[in-house]
Amino acid sequence: MPGQNYIEICEVGPRDGFQFEDKPIPTAKKLEIIRGLVAAGLPRIQVTSFVHPEKVPQMADAEDVIASLSVEDTEEPSPTRSVIFSGLCLNMKGVLRAAETGLKDLDLSIATNESHGLDNASMTVEQGVIGAVEMVTEAHKLGLRVQLGLQTVFGYGYPGDTSLDEVILIAEKFSNMNVDSISIADTTGMANPKMIRERVSAVKNAIGETPLVLHLHDTRGLGLANVVAAWESGVSRFDTSLGGLGGCPFIKGATGNVPTEDVVYLFEELGLETGIDNTLVAECSRALSDHLGRNLSGKMYRLV
Repeated sequence: MPGQNYIEICEVGPRDGFQFEDKPIPTAKKLEIIRGLVAAGLPRIQVTSFVHPEKVPQMADAEDVIASLSVEDTEEPSPTRSVIFSGLCLNMKGVLRAAETGLKDLDLSIATNESHGLDNASMTVEQGVIGAVEMVTEAHKLGLRVQLGLQTVFGYGYPGDTSLDEVILIAEKFSNMNVDSISIADTTGMANPKMIRERVSAVKNAIGETPLVLHLHDTRGLGLANVVAAWESGVSRFDTSLGGLGGCPFIKGATGNVPTEDVVYLFEELGLETGIDNTLVAECSRALSDHLGRNLSGKMYRLV
C-alpha cells in the first residue's frame, strides 16, 4: 500500500502524446508502448480518446486498442494487476463508445475559458458544463468511474485570463456530483509557480476530499518548477507523458507535457516514491523516438 510519500503518476502519452504526432503510429506500436508502460509500473495510463477520427486521425483505432488490451487490465484492479486504463471523452457519443468497449474509467474534459470553449468546441463554458453534467450522469448510470478535467485553468490568450471564480464554481459543481477526481490543466503552458500555488490551493479548498490531479505542459520551460510548486501545495497526482510527448492540436504553440522520466527522477531525488522503473519508461520513449525519427523533448529518457 503506497504511503504518504507516494506520488501517483498517470501516463497520458498514448493519448495526449500520440494525438499530436503527424506520422501515423500503428495500433501494434501503440500496444507495444502501452504494455511497456505497464511493465514499468505506471499505475494509470490514458490509452486513447473517443473522438471523431477525421478531427484526430491518430485516435481512429480507439476501439481496436481497447479490444487488444486484456480483460484483466480493463476491469477493477487486482492486487497483482493494479494498472488502470482510461480513455478521454469529449461528448456523449464518446462516453457511449467507451462504455461499449468495456473500459471502466473515463476522462472527461471541458473548457473553463470562454474564448477557448468557442475556439475548441464551438461552445460556451456554460454549454460545456451542461454537456458534462449529462455525461457524468450517464457514466454513473453505466457504473463507470469519471475524472472531470478542466482546461486552460491557468490561461488561454494570456496567463491568468481564465476566471478563477469560474474554475472554482465548476470544480465545486462536479465535486458535488461525486466524480472520482478532478483534473486542472495548464493546457497552454502559461502557468508559473506563483499561479500554481494560488490556483491549486483555491481549487483544493473548493473540492474538499475529491482528489485533485494536475496536468501540465512545458511550453515555456517551467514544467518541473510547476510540479514542485504543486507538490508543495498538496498535490500528489500528476499527468505526465513519456519523453515529453504531447500538445493540443487545437492550440497554437502548445508543446509537450511534462516528461514522465523527468518527473519520476525529480520526485526520486526528493526522496518520494512513484513505484515506476524509469529505465523501462525510457526504453518506451527511445522506441518512439526511433519510430518518429526525431529526438523527444524530455531529458532523462536519454540518460537512464
